Order: sequence, then C-alpha cells, then structure tokens
Amino acid sequence: MHEGLSREAEQLYLAMLRGARSEPGTAHDELKRLGLIRDDEVRPPRSALAAIASSHEAAAVRARETAEVLAAAYASHGAKEVDFVEVLKDADEVISAFEEMQSQAKSEIRALDPGSYLSPQPEASPAQPPALARGVGYRVVYESALLQTERGFASVQESISAGEQARTFPGVPLKLVIADADRALIAVPTVTGGNVVALLIHPSVLLSALSELFEAFWRMAVSITPGGQEDTQEEPTTATRRLMALLSAGLTDESIARELGVSERTVHRRVSRLQQLLGAQTRFQLGVQASRRGWL
Repeated sequence: MHEGLSREAEQLYLAMLRGARSEPGTAHDELKRLGLIRDDEVRPPRSALAAIASSHEAAAVRARETAEVLAAAYASHGAKEVDFVEVLKDADEVISAFEEMQSQAKSEIRALDPGSYLSPQPEASPAQPPALARGVGYRVVYESALLQTERGFASVQESISAGEQARTFPGVPLKLVIADADRALIAVPTVTGGNVVALLIHPSVLLSALSELFEAFWRMAVSITPGGQEDTQEEPTTATRRLMALLSAGLTDESIARELGVSERTVHRRVSRLQQLLGAQTRFQLGVQASRRGWL
C-alpha cells in the first residue's frame, strides 16, 4: 500500500484501471481528493503520489524540529541529568537505531564488536555499504575469538573488502557503536538472554568517555589485513626477541644498532616492519602488542 493511500482506495484505483466503474463512497472520494481520478476517469499516479510524498517529507521535518524544541523545554525543567540517555528495550529498536546512526553519519562510525548477542557471529549491516559509498569511514575492533570461525572470518573480511578498517583484540568488553561525535549505542543482553537492552547516548561527558574508550582499544588492537594472513608464523625469532628487549629497555636506535652490530637504518627498518606486522602505530603500541603475544 502506498504511503498516504488507504488499501480500499488503492484497490478501487487498480479495479478502475481494469475497466471497472467507481461507485460513490469513501474510497472514491479519497481518489478524487488526491487527484487520482477526475470525472470518473483514472489519472496518472506519479505526480499525485509525488505530492503526497512531499507533504510527508515536510511533516517529518516539522516533527524533528518540534522534537528538538520539546527536548530543550524538557531539559530546562529539571531533566538535564538524564536527557542524554535513552533506553531501548526491544531488539528491533536496537537494530533500527544502529542502522539509523549509520545512515545519518557524516564522517565516521567507530565500533567495538564482541559479536552479536542474538547470534555468536558478527553480521554485516545493510546500512554499511551505502554509508561507505558516500565517504563515511569505519573503524571496528573485533573480539579475536570471532575470527576463529569460518563464518566470522568471512563476515569481517567482507567488511574489510568494502572499505572498513578492522582490528582485533581479545576480551572486547561490550558492544559499542559511535556515530561521529553525536551519538553512541551500547547494547547488552538481558538477564534472560532472550532480548537486548541498549542505551542510546547523546552528547555528554559519558559520550566523550566512550569515545576515549574506543580509541584506547583501537591503539592496543592488531590490524586485520585483507585475506587475514598476517606474516607472524615465523615470529618471534631470536633476533626479534633481542630487538624487542632492547626497545623495552628504552635504548636509542643508535645504542641498539651498536649492540646488534648493524646500522641505525637497519634498526629503523626492522622496527617499522614489526609495527606493520602487529598493527602498531607507535613504539609504545609495539611493546604492548609484543608483550600480549608473549614476545617479551
């Protein structure tokens, strides 16, 4: 059924296209009012329904403006301590909010993904490809256990192929999505496990803290490359362990080069390779990743 057109009116319109005559009544009056019939003759629907759509779009704009005014009025009457948090108690509400955040994002979506609470595997969102196509960046930290299954691995690789930047970390603590710096969504399972409760967070100190939480995990996480094949099978070699020990001791490249009997350029090249291998942007991150993998 078309938006703004009742089922009875739609059925009458289709019947008239097949040659039936219209009898006076509510459906007839509705078609006449919308310009779909004139002098008992069927009229082309495109322009009439386009006008209906325009009126609904205008109404939606007015509704959003009204919501902002009412929210401001509500906040001014003593609700400021809670007006930045909305509780979503239904799985459909959570999914709808997640997709809306992606469709309205202007620059970036950031997420921590321990896996779906309704399914053990990550699931691609239909809202992601259109968002990526219009230039929205995606950075996601996945629970490392998700990559140990064929389905989880394939799902993450599909997102990477579409343009997502992905990293992995063991023990991702919660399901978190942040759209730009405007909204965050935290989803947690209910006690019974049969549903999902989520908190939709608007600009606030809490939102800033969640943003910092994501960035902390992003810095610690290891990059997932296209194809997922990280060249770590032969690491750590004895030479790598020795290099990491010297780095963790705080030695300069000059001192490390002297200890290893190589040039400073060689030290820099080896460190850069290890940073790329472990997805570390700084030497501090490299030390964290190496320690977590037992290389130190």
